[in-house]
Amino acid sequence: MGFTLGIGDGARDFRLQGTDGNIYTLDSFRHAKALVVFFTCNHCPYVLGSEEITRRTAEQFTEQGVAFVAINSNSSQTNPEDSFENMVERMEEKKFPWVYLHDKGQEVALAYGALRTPHFFVFNDRRKLVYTGRGVDNPRETANMTVNNLQEALEAISAGKPVPTPVTNPIGCNVKWEGRDKHWMPEEACDLV
Repeated sequence: MGFTLGIGDGARDFRLQGTDGNIYTLDSFRHAKALVVFFTCNHCPYVLGSEEITRRTAEQFTEQGVAFVAINSNSSQTNPEDSFENMVERMEEKKFPWVYLHDKGQEVALAYGALRTPHFFVFNDRRKLVYTGRGVDNPRETANMTVNNLQEALEAISAGKPVPTPVTNPIGCNVKWEGRDKHWMPEEACDLV
């Protein structure tokens, strides 16, 4: 297996605190028809540039029984903006339609093989991975985007069809790993396609 989960792999369990104070596990979303787990943060320009597109996609598909889980695995030592306190403030301000979880120990980012922020993992009703990669092809400047891969994947799942492009490279800042240079990535991490 590569660093990042591959198509057909099962969702990895987690036990993380949300900005709402609750603890969430994979089982917390057992009734969802599909599950979107995405790694994000508070400061990345690619996250900030595309978060309203992600919001619209989430609002559209939440109504169809899809659950959305945002996870911040960035080290607040590397980037203080990514502290849990700032996560709470951000959710209070933005009121995103997903739970926002803190992966302080970075174990979940390693279990999923998160490469960048944002990095999306879409699982079907059996919690098998059917899409991984970017949300859109130009997350920093969505006015210039040509495709919303996340929406495309969710439309296919909702229609009972295979995802047309199941793997894309995530576009964004790399995950900020504890005790490492802010541009460091694990040696075994590489592009997906």
